Amino acid sequence: MLPVPGPFRHASWVGVLLRLIPLLSLIHTVCAANTQYVQYTNENEEVIYLADDRRPALYTQNFGDCLGNSLINVTRFDAAYYKDNMTVLFHLEGNTAVANDSVMLYIGVFAYGENRFDLTFNPCNAQIYSLCPMNASIPIEANGIIPVSQTDVAAIPPLALTIPDFEGQAILRIFANSTRSEIGCYSAVVTNGATFSHPSAVGTVLGIFVIVAMLASFATATYGNHIPTTRTHYAHSLSILVVFSVLHHIFFTGALSMNWPSVLVAFWSNYAWSAGMIYSKPMQNSINELIGSNKGNTSIVGAAASGSTAENLGGGYSISQIYKRSVPNIFHLKTLRSTKVEQHLSKRALANATTGYSWYGSPVKPGLPLPGNFSGFPGTLAEEDIPASNAFITGFLWFLILLVVVASAVIGLKWLLEGLIRIKLLKDDRLAYFRAHWTTFTGLVILRTLLVGFFMMMFLTMFQFTYKGSAGVIALAAIVFLIFFIGLCGIAGYACFYRLRFGRYETAPDRAHIAKTKALGFVPWYGFELESRRSEKSDAEVSIGSVPWWRIRYVNEDAQRMNSHEDEDFVKKFGWLSARFRRTRWWFFSVWLLYEFIRACFYGGAAGHPMTQVFGLLVVEFIALIIIVRLKPFEGARLNALMVYILGFSKVASVALSAAFDIRFNLQRITTTVIGVVIIVIQGILTIILLIAILVGAISSYMSVMRNCEEFRPRRWAPMRKKYYAHIEKAAADLPPPPPPVPEEPKEPYFSVSAVRRCPKIEDDDIVNDAADTLSGRVSMTGPSTNRASRADSLRSQSSHSNIPFGARVHRASWSSRDFGTWHDANNRNSQLMNRSGLLTKASDASLGGHSSPQRVKTPSRIGTGPLEVRKTRAGKGQGQVLEEGEAMR
Repeated sequence: MLPVPGPFRHASWVGVLLRLIPLLSLIHTVCAANTQYVQYTNENEEVIYLADDRRPALYTQNFGDCLGNSLINVTRFDAAYYKDNMTVLFHLEGNTAVANDSVMLYIGVFAYGENRFDLTFNPCNAQIYSLCPMNASIPIEANGIIPVSQTDVAAIPPLALTIPDFEGQAILRIFANSTRSEIGCYSAVVTNGATFSHPSAVGTVLGIFVIVAMLASFATATYGNHIPTTRTHYAHSLSILVVFSVLHHIFFTGALSMNWPSVLVAFWSNYAWSAGMIYSKPMQNSINELIGSNKGNTSIVGAAASGSTAENLGGGYSISQIYKRSVPNIFHLKTLRSTKVEQHLSKRALANATTGYSWYGSPVKPGLPLPGNFSGFPGTLAEEDIPASNAFITGFLWFLILLVVVASAVIGLKWLLEGLIRIKLLKDDRLAYFRAHWTTFTGLVILRTLLVGFFMMMFLTMFQFTYKGSAGVIALAAIVFLIFFIGLCGIAGYACFYRLRFGRYETAPDRAHIAKTKALGFVPWYGFELESRRSEKSDAEVSIGSVPWWRIRYVNEDAQRMNSHEDEDFVKKFGWLSARFRRTRWWFFSVWLLYEFIRACFYGGAAGHPMTQVFGLLVVEFIALIIIVRLKPFEGARLNALMVYILGFSKVASVALSAAFDIRFNLQRITTTVIGVVIIVIQGILTIILLIAILVGAISSYMSVMRNCEEFRPRRWAPMRKKYYAHIEKAAADLPPPPPPVPEEPKEPYFSVSAVRRCPKIEDDDIVNDAADTLSGRVSMTGPSTNRASRADSLRSQSSHSNIPFGARVHRASWSSRDFGTWHDANNRNSQLMNRSGLLTKASDASLGGHSSPQRVKTPSRIGTGPLEVRKTRAGKGQGQVLEEGEAMR
């Protein structure tokens, strides 16, 4: 440790800091002494000192030639608007080949497609001597501080000073007085410093999350010795294919040949690295040497190239108006500025980054579009300073670098594990399967990387074919196209053949029914359903129509063959293609390749035809969304949610909204900016969901690689881990969902008898001998038989031995089914005997008047000697009921 100096040996750290404060103040004073200040008097006659290197409210950046054959070579052109002291500052440097000529200068500022400020002046009146007259032997150095009033800048809205990625242009036009023609035109982009473009910050964060997803996916693929189990856990980690599909969708939206608002181009620059659009000066210089002077035709893909004629830039100009305008008096030196201001202007001519003034740009490189023009893929790439002619080779080189990096990482991991095992820091059985098959894993990682980059390389090669350019570059693009297209499509076709070679396909007639359904579970919709599938459902929807159709069915001739996820041989060879898809959707990788190829054809092959791109892609994305939602191909629920629903919706919405940017619709640029912000919100939400899915996928991958550990930390995650294992086991089976339970009928008021019980009465406790009943009314037996009368008398005599009141009836306390059967049989026999003998019991009471309708009520006897007939009649008005009872004959 170094010895502490004497003055600080016994001092505390607080004392040391107190001693450093004067030193820091001195440093600040020295720095402030090098800063120049501008004196300004405001409306209240107060003198204010403003730093000369402060950031302007609006200022220009890079600029380019908008004439194509300008006679003046401008090396610096910048302008700045300071709101605090209401001044406009401009610099102009360059040289010319014109021998001697006087000129007129025009400066126009445009914001969101409209002219907000313009100025035409004679440089001689503004004391710009290098242009008065213009001479080939004198370098051009012009500068000026122009005071403006509130009326001059009233057309510039206050929002323009704070809104991110302010869309503006500053146009400088130079006219020769001798010919009254334009001899120079330069355009610079105007900005306020606020932007959505933060590739160093946003791109770095996205890159870290992508690396986390790659590590999690690789860990689940290499951990374990049982291949079907490893495949199951790998299928539920977040797919790198899905991650880059999201990133590529966002960035390559800018490949449509539309006139994009500046906010979108700035936002997409944060995702450029995912498509291999990473700027490297040595790489771009090498590509420029390879391409040569043939930079292709930027105008073919809808962009205005720097160095070409853009007559309608800024709405064009009228030469008659240029020379009819009177020169403003503000450029007369006597009324414009004092001697101090003139001295300051002489210093301003030398202002640059070394003197603290850094609010200016530089000439754009050849092949880039005009600054402020963001049309098509060249306008999107301009944010990265990459010409469209260099796009293919730039992306291809970075893709090769990625292949080398991932292959080296796998090989390095293998030897790192071997080294750790050698020094006893790891057990011998750690990742044993990976260490034994590390060459196979290296090859599979390379193939998987090729699959991830399929869409990117297909687009870049076809874009190069459309853009034209150097013959060597086109030949290289053709070779890469054939390698990716034939190679990956051939492997995908062979994988399908390898799996289906032990079966055959057959076609059968069928019908397609149109039935009501619900999209996304709640939106009323109409869908098609085959009759063969409707017959398997018990609750099929009502069909509103049908058309003849057919179905193709695969017949597996090997009934003992395992499914694609249990077949270890198939998983080893083609698991990098099919492992993440459901058991019944293992073939979806072939559909995905076809879908990505069609998208690349519209993006790259149809470049320069915006309506074809937009409406063709809109149809493709909409059909793909319906099919993928129907299939739900991924085994993992998170992948289905992210890839099927969210990404699909973002693709359809982004393409549909992009149609508004076509120049034929001629929408106001403020309106297009608002639409651009809507797209940013949609794609921003998609990005946030992707980051959340990566974090959740990392956690689930951690649970997967800890599946063989008895002790799991954190322990509070143990229930969630158990549910996760149960979920992936259920998802791997890929069984159809059970039928929904039958809905319960709505409960309504009702009445039901569940049981009947007769309560005992007083007479039930009395002892009744053989008497069947005690008659309370007259007992009348019609018929000639005398035995019936004697039996009736005996009944009366037996009834006299009971204490039951005369006229009371005896009922049983409880009846069984046997009693009812006996009673029913006896009743039938008595009825038959009475019908044969002509015995009919009639009411004899005169009070009934012969108008009553008898109703028989039969009750079994207590002892089972036979039923009694009870005739119940309705009494006349004012009279009670009269019952006549008699014993039926056996």
